Amino acid sequence: MTNLDDTHSKTIGYLLWAFGFLGAHRFYYGKPVTGTIWFFTLGLLFVGWIVDFFLIPSMDREADLRFAPGKLSFNAAWLLLTFLGLLGVHRFYMGKWVTGLVYLCSGALFGVGLIYDFWTLNDQVSLANRG
Repeated sequence: MTNLDDTHSKTIGYLLWAFGFLGAHRFYYGKPVTGTIWFFTLGLLFVGWIVDFFLIPSMDREADLRFAPGKLSFNAAWLLLTFLGLLGVHRFYMGKWVTGLVYLCSGALFGVGLIYDFWTLNDQVSLANRG
């Protein structure tokens, strides 16, 4: 696998893992169901969170195979969503100006849009990269 096919980063994965008891790294690697479970159970009472430390390399490889590389960076989109999502900055990055403005003015549609984007951001970026 070449660097061009490397859609996700282990470094970003481990950075998000630091907040992983809330499921951030699982959402990043395209696992929204378990990300949600981690969010509501504090990483399965921290046990799953600790196990994930060792699973991140395999989750990274799986994400690299699953999602399409291209002009948009998954890493940039995820960092923007994670830290500036309520302002819609990740949507501006992806060229979605209208929804970016809606998010900016409504706190990401009062949080609901933020949840939607945590569940679907990988697919949104992958679709944009394929188009």
